[in-house]
Amino acid sequence: MVVTFFSFMVSLILSLNILLAIPIIFLERREPSSTWAWILVLFFFPVGGFILYLLLGRKLRKKHLFRWEGRKKIGIEKLIDYQMEAIEDSTFEYRLDDAAHFKDLIYMHLSTNHAVLTQDNSVKIYSDGAEKFKALLKDIETAKDHIHIQYYIFKMDNLGRHIYNELIKKAKQGIQVRVLYDEMGSRGVHKRHFKELIEAGGEVEVFFPSILPLINPRLNYRNHRKLVIVDGRTGYIGGFNVGDEYLGLNKKFGYWRDTHLRIEGSSVHPLQTRFILDWNQASDNQDIEYSDRYFPTFSRKGEVGLQIVSSGPDSEWEQIKIGYVKLIGMAKKYVYIQTPYFIPDDSFMDAVRIACLSGIDVRIMIPNKPDHMFVYWATYSYIGQLIKAGAKIYIYENGFLHSKMIVIDDEASTVGTANIDFRSFKLNFEVNAFIYDRETSHQLAELFEQDMQLSTELTPERYANRSRIIKMKESISRLLSPIL
Repeated sequence: MVVTFFSFMVSLILSLNILLAIPIIFLERREPSSTWAWILVLFFFPVGGFILYLLLGRKLRKKHLFRWEGRKKIGIEKLIDYQMEAIEDSTFEYRLDDAAHFKDLIYMHLSTNHAVLTQDNSVKIYSDGAEKFKALLKDIETAKDHIHIQYYIFKMDNLGRHIYNELIKKAKQGIQVRVLYDEMGSRGVHKRHFKELIEAGGEVEVFFPSILPLINPRLNYRNHRKLVIVDGRTGYIGGFNVGDEYLGLNKKFGYWRDTHLRIEGSSVHPLQTRFILDWNQASDNQDIEYSDRYFPTFSRKGEVGLQIVSSGPDSEWEQIKIGYVKLIGMAKKYVYIQTPYFIPDDSFMDAVRIACLSGIDVRIMIPNKPDHMFVYWATYSYIGQLIKAGAKIYIYENGFLHSKMIVIDDEASTVGTANIDFRSFKLNFEVNAFIYDRETSHQLAELFEQDMQLSTELTPERYANRSRIIKMKESISRLLSPIL
């Protein structure tokens, strides 16, 4: 009887896994690598794999996820159409020679992402958390109308409470304050922790909150964006979240090396639009309506060309990834890449390999301190392939490297929230600034070269001599990489 019951349960579990595998293979039209990864999980971990699939494997319903009629009022559709047509018939006015060289990339972002080109920006680069948050707090303190804050991780530790207390002060002064955070990234933080801010007149929303405690069918789709917009005139975008570790105060990670931008100019408007779209998706009854206060006119701030590009599982194209691939393909001299995770798809790997084999100086920097073990060893496996193609690999030793940056030829660059992995390319909601400016790109390249002095090169010999245990970790992690 016991044997019969056991046999019945085994048959039931195997049948259930087969039934789950059918939609993955035939209905969801995933990439083969992702399909095989889920099939492996389902068959090697029948019960646990079933639960994981329900939580992490189901595709996101895209219909009407982000809606905001205010885009028509700020004239963004007309501006997009004008820029596309002008680029097509070669009548577009490039006030900056640096941008004109990248008209194909600019057009691609316009057509796939409605990312307008602005040419009047000033950009300040921050690679140190203390400096970045000092500047941010100053902008918060001097805000005159509104403060919009969006972070993947917002911790109520020393840094988080410092920012939180400043927001309360501004809300009590009558400044409009809105905070949006991701539930998965900010686990442990709840709306009740923002009670004093809400009582002072501030507003707080959560992206993709759980239906019930510990039950969230959209758990796998995370809003990884980090944006701050102050008065519609100043914007922040980059890799820093809010937490003491981003100030280098976590013993596990040590110094936190990241890249963040402070922007003034017309590109603040696309940053504002992105925030409003995300806010309205998360809000049940506090939608932001169009108002001139969010899109003020101002005199020209600088001469940096910028496009703000978003991507996520809601869109048809992997906009940031194809922007990365196109940018690398346009390099003539060098490509510098910084990323905490390197788990690319075939298209990205091919772009980097082609650059290497074409004689381009390709340098990739990854951290020495892993924060996700499987991701770290999967990164090592992909890096090994590029060493064979001629890429130079650097392991950052001065703490944790969290920067998401690509620079080519001292001419163009991109900084934002998107890592080089399947999650950022396909599952996370991300945002990057694509920069068409020699001076800014040169500054980013100099930061990379300074970081090289704090890094160890992973030579072909050193990689070939890694232990069998590391090789085994790489192999297992790589099999699971499409769903990490």
